[in-house]
Amino acid sequence: MAELIDVYYSFRSPYSYLATPGMLRLEQDFDVEVALRPVLPLAVRRPDFFSPENLKRAKYIRMDWLRRAEFLGMAGVWPNPDPIVQDMETYEIAEEQPYIYELTKLGVEAERQGKGIEFAKAVSHLIFGGTKGWNEGSHLADTIGELGLNLEQMRAAISDGDHLNEVEQNQDALEASGHWGVPSFVYKDEVFFGQDRIDTLRWRLAQNGLEK
Repeated sequence: MAELIDVYYSFRSPYSYLATPGMLRLEQDFDVEVALRPVLPLAVRRPDFFSPENLKRAKYIRMDWLRRAEFLGMAGVWPNPDPIVQDMETYEIAEEQPYIYELTKLGVEAERQGKGIEFAKAVSHLIFGGTKGWNEGSHLADTIGELGLNLEQMRAAISDGDHLNEVEQNQDALEASGHWGVPSFVYKDEVFFGQDRIDTLRWRLAQNGLEK
């Protein structure tokens, strides 16, 4: 029986986007099941994280993720529109958030349909891959349609489902794991935080004899 890895993931996190190829390779190379646990972005969960007193954090991330994308040979384009509505000068978060709640709940639904990490990879590559207006037209429907998922049906499912409750449970579980950031991989209560810790996780899985 495959062992479980939970990955706490945000659809606004560039590092989560950069982790998606490695997430898929975990299942290809090891006897594991990687479960997508979508959470809201830290900027929504903890708006003070990017407060004026902490702007160095945001400025560093804006520089570093592009460098990391180049290193990995992946596209590095800040989403248009941004999955959260935020003033990128003051980093103030708007009260109205038309995109991120739907994306996060759709991630929960995709996991329920057995396509969580596949959905995360496809959608994140759409959002961070340079598609302007990724939320418009048929971009999203076509992208996930290639996975055998139906956007209209998924939207119907999340409209009256308990998906936001599951998101909140994921956030509580992330906190209980001992971390707060994404992507965080949890295997046997051990946390591996960050896209650049997947190799360390692979080393641990090999230690446990899980290589295929």
